[in-house]
Amino acid sequence: MLSPIDIEVIRNALSAAAAEMDVTVWRTSRSTIVRELLDYSTAVFDADGWNLAQSARIPQHLNSMSAALRTLLEKFIVAEDWGPDDVVITNDPYCGGQHLPDILAFRPVFHDGVRIAYVGTLCHHIDVGGLAAGSYAAKATEIFQEGLRIPPVKLIERGVRNEAVWSIIRQNIRKPDLLLGDLQSQIASLEVGRTALARLATRYGAAAMLEASRKILDMSETAMRAALAAMPDGTYEFTDQLDDDGIDLGRPIMLQVRLTIAGDTATVDLSGCSPQVQGPTNATLASSNSAVMFALMSAALGGRTDGFAMNAGCYRPISVIAPEGLVVNARAPAPVAHRVAITHRLLNAMYGALHQAVPERIPAAYYGCSYVTTFQTVRADEKRDVLVEIEIGGSGAAPAKDGVNAYSSGMHNNSNIPIEMIEAQMPLTITRYALLPGTGGDGQYRGGLGLVREWRVDSPRCFFTANMDRFFSQPYGLAGGGAASVGKLDLLRGGTTTPIPPKSDNVPLLAGDIVRLETSGGGGFGPATARPGTAREADRRMRYV
Repeated sequence: MLSPIDIEVIRNALSAAAAEMDVTVWRTSRSTIVRELLDYSTAVFDADGWNLAQSARIPQHLNSMSAALRTLLEKFIVAEDWGPDDVVITNDPYCGGQHLPDILAFRPVFHDGVRIAYVGTLCHHIDVGGLAAGSYAAKATEIFQEGLRIPPVKLIERGVRNEAVWSIIRQNIRKPDLLLGDLQSQIASLEVGRTALARLATRYGAAAMLEASRKILDMSETAMRAALAAMPDGTYEFTDQLDDDGIDLGRPIMLQVRLTIAGDTATVDLSGCSPQVQGPTNATLASSNSAVMFALMSAALGGRTDGFAMNAGCYRPISVIAPEGLVVNARAPAPVAHRVAITHRLLNAMYGALHQAVPERIPAAYYGCSYVTTFQTVRADEKRDVLVEIEIGGSGAAPAKDGVNAYSSGMHNNSNIPIEMIEAQMPLTITRYALLPGTGGDGQYRGGLGLVREWRVDSPRCFFTANMDRFFSQPYGLAGGGAASVGKLDLLRGGTTTPIPPKSDNVPLLAGDIVRLETSGGGGFGPATARPGTAREADRRMRYV
């Protein structure tokens, strides 16, 4: 029987293992989207595939990786046939994945012949084929157009590479050296995680590791139930919307949340969300659940730092109702490249509902969109390079604090790619990168500012793809606070400015063309009349307004 101290030591060691895996990916990856944008995640799972410990990376990934592993174990891979030196990968959203650029890799961990855990990594790769470079096509109408679908398959079996699978991947992508390098980084990360857990098991034994896993999940469940029980019982509803799916232009996509808190449980009914759409603004249930879980865990946490471990134990008191065929539970073969647009906005809707229950904890809407831009440059010698960037906007104002300017919020936790690195590697020049005054919502507390970024094409030809939202529907304010700005995307060519639709594929560009993106700010909190004069003066002095 393990003591409480032993349990805490093991829990922290598992979190340290996930963090060590995280650092391994960061230090060994090849592409800018992984190494600089930090669009990847690492985690440790128990022997049944439940999320046990995780790195401080992407909420969109971390709260869905367990669902992916569980799907593999229940439908595709027999656990008894999954050996200690086998690595299984997939990127198929309908086999547990997120969207095709995200390749999941898992490996089991054994001690004395007993499976004690799994380790997993997820990386957003720079390209996996499809209609547009970066595999983020805005006009896809079925998943077959979005890129290479990798079913659950052993990339490494008994320690030997499955060269056929590596060859299939290489043959179907635009930047094979970068992707395969990043994939090798994932494999190295799995080995680091396996080694860390093996070291821990050598100290405690297999039975103790399994016991600790159960108790760690139970502890998080108990803490989550206590946090939910402290919220007022009731049913709370809120609706947010996306602009459209890029195909049926001007038709909003509704995300309606009906949240019921009853004692120490929560039920989230998403039945009122729009039916799945033609374009790639759909999500599978695993993706949507990640937003629901993140919203409730962050609201329940409420600033606590007393060991409220974020793992699958927190999911147990939460039920989600989402019939198949909705944008939050798409049916194959619906395209899902921009599934993060659904989860961003679903998180905004969840926060709108939670504000009615715990108003002192919930901020106004953040920008609620991944501004995905892809450039495929073509040099005079026909050499092609690919850049994928994910821009951000302002965070929403909190009940007692201004929003943060140009801050990665909500479902992602990305960094920015350094300008110098882009310009050194590609025929592109960043001509402007700055905060955008006046984009945050007004209020007693001001919403954070969005940003402006400009890319100049220096190659003879270039193809530009955009998959964005928040160009019509504003990020909402709360408690009388004002809404934030909407986005804007323009082409500057020869002194003329022309709008670019926010969901566009392969827009042809020439040398000297400039693409300018303006992102949304965050909503304001509280009535604008209550903002102190000193804060107004500071806003003017800092050129925020």
